[in-house]
Amino acid sequence: MTWRNEWKPLAAIAALFLAFFYLPVGAPRFDAAVFEALGLARWYAREHVLLCLIPAFFIAGAIAVFISKAAVMKYLGARANKALAYGVASVSGSVLAVCSCTVLPLFAGIYRMGAGIGPATAFLYSGPAINILAIVLTARILGTGLGVARAAGAVFFSIVIGLVMHAIFRKEEIAKANAQAAMPAAEATRPLWKNALYFASMAGFLVFANWGRPSEASGAWFAIYSAKWIVAFACLAALGASIFFLLRMKRQEAGEWIESTWDFAKQIMPLLLAGVLVSGFLLGRPGNEGIIPSSWVSNAVGGNSLRANLLASVAGAFMYFATLTEVPIVQGLIGSGMGKGPALALLLAGPALSLPSMLVIGKIMGARKAITYILLVIVLSTVTGLIYGAL
Repeated sequence: MTWRNEWKPLAAIAALFLAFFYLPVGAPRFDAAVFEALGLARWYAREHVLLCLIPAFFIAGAIAVFISKAAVMKYLGARANKALAYGVASVSGSVLAVCSCTVLPLFAGIYRMGAGIGPATAFLYSGPAINILAIVLTARILGTGLGVARAAGAVFFSIVIGLVMHAIFRKEEIAKANAQAAMPAAEATRPLWKNALYFASMAGFLVFANWGRPSEASGAWFAIYSAKWIVAFACLAALGASIFFLLRMKRQEAGEWIESTWDFAKQIMPLLLAGVLVSGFLLGRPGNEGIIPSSWVSNAVGGNSLRANLLASVAGAFMYFATLTEVPIVQGLIGSGMGKGPALALLLAGPALSLPSMLVIGKIMGARKAITYILLVIVLSTVTGLIYGAL
């Protein structure tokens, strides 16, 4: 054995030993942070895996199996009409109204099927950011001005981020477009309306099963909430009918669907859960603190300085927000002195990103593209917060 080649494993073992040797077990803040990490992971497993992620994995698997590459490339590919591609990406993302983690399997599905980097990242941002219920809740609780600014900023961001990503990685997109042009057109195996019903049923269950309780027990939103399980199970019934009576799915297709779903799950789930643990350890759960004191954040985001807006964007990007939870969190921060500019910056960056989603985005499209996307969200949120705070 040559010790010259063994210094790296030795250094790793020594570092791990020292980390455990000096682990501050017993220190109140450290113990609380560990509890918050486990608490957030348990909450995530209970509230988001069964009704959010698993349906999203099945939809992503179905995209890979039942939607032809030709169809994806026609509407979202590198050679697609730009107005059509970005329109489809932003609208389809907003209809789903999912969180930053649930959108990831769907993004992975269309990106790997040949969608251009621009429309794919527009969809990636729009899914969690352009949430109609969250925007209405923002306007009701935080004020009409902030609600309108959030809605306009989110729509604008989804298109700008997609266009900038396309411009930065233009050479790769040109190569992808040339490769797609050389591919033969695929023939449709079943009518479009059958596939549309199939995917609408799955998306309907995903949306209505996770429909959050509105702040007031009256009105249209509460009526939808009250009937959400009826609608969700109706979507399941329509899904079963489309599978057995309309699609007449072959055994081979069913096997490919399950296999594709499992591929997405095993690639994404470990990274998400690891990210949730780290996020909980650092920042805690809503209303609780992690290793980083919440007072540091609230004290640093007052006023409308560049520093305050940037910190709000970065903090929002790394925190994990379940759908609608960002509104009461921002409400509490505003009560602690947060400026209206940083509040908007956090609302634009927070729902669209989180530490768990960053890890998965990097695995799906590579570190360089992931870092570019993350920086675009943070920079645009910071600039928009500065402008809004100065009005």
